Amino acid sequence: MRADRLLSLLLLLQNRGLMTAPELAAELEVSVRTVYRDIEALGASGVPVRAERGPEGGYRLMEGYRTRLTGLTDAEAGSLFLAGLPGPARDLGLGAVLASAQLKVEAALPGELADQARRVRERFHLDAPAWFRDADPVPHLERISGAVWERRVLRARYRRWRGEVHREVCPLGLVLKGGIWYLVALSENSEVSVRTYRVSRFQAVEETGDLFTRPAGFALAAYWAESSRRMEAALRQGTARLRLSPRGQKLLPMQFGAAGVRALRGAGPPDGEGWVEVELSVESEAVATGDLLRLGTEAEVLGPPGLRQAVAGAVAVLAERYAAGR
Repeated sequence: MRADRLLSLLLLLQNRGLMTAPELAAELEVSVRTVYRDIEALGASGVPVRAERGPEGGYRLMEGYRTRLTGLTDAEAGSLFLAGLPGPARDLGLGAVLASAQLKVEAALPGELADQARRVRERFHLDAPAWFRDADPVPHLERISGAVWERRVLRARYRRWRGEVHREVCPLGLVLKGGIWYLVALSENSEVSVRTYRVSRFQAVEETGDLFTRPAGFALAAYWAESSRRMEAALRQGTARLRLSPRGQKLLPMQFGAAGVRALRGAGPPDGEGWVEVELSVESEAVATGDLLRLGTEAEVLGPPGLRQAVAGAVAVLAERYAAGR
């Protein structure tokens, strides 16, 4: 581990030039004292590291020195698909491996391409989780990821809406959707051959010691696309007719995403006050009632009658509760 860290330290100085000890410590996720010891170790091994004093000082390599120790390990090469996703890489236990791989790739690039890669990293950043939502706790993600990679069968305790179940699963792949991790796996306790599990709901995970064979021709991306299509079709069980104020028209895509955008595309002409009528795909009546209440006074449910009554009933309960004035 220390040899890997020393190489990362060397590549940081080679790729970025002058760096302070706190900057190096932050990049390597170690203490400043450890950086001092590693700098001494590099110097003792013949690497010409120069210390520059003063408020603008730090460490740099002697002018013209470059290392060619940039070969990628198997783990580093495999981690490169997560380039640009430091958070997910860290969740998978690959944060340090990915950082090392990126440094090696950058060190191997010609000067102009290396500068361009640095500019891209400075100007673009992907933040996967949605706004105002904490990331799911995924304490078992690293173990599950290892089982995916090594084709190991897992014995798991999983929390569903109706209670906990015990499963033996053959993990086929992991998907990060909207900041939430999902496991796609063959389940040996289910009639359905391939199922999707939310990783945060695994209560316990252990390896059985058995290996499995991946289904011939299974494509994770194709499965996920079809599964997502089926899920959306199952969730969107009905259509609501709404009147929306001008502000409600702005809120609809924020609250309902793509379904809200599609509804606005088919909106009728505005009336004298700017209100329009739309048809919105919604989930079950109970779910739709709560969702539509988030639009507040900027929307009116016109139909179907059952949904209009449900929303009106919820509004009446709220009005009575707040009128009581506790």
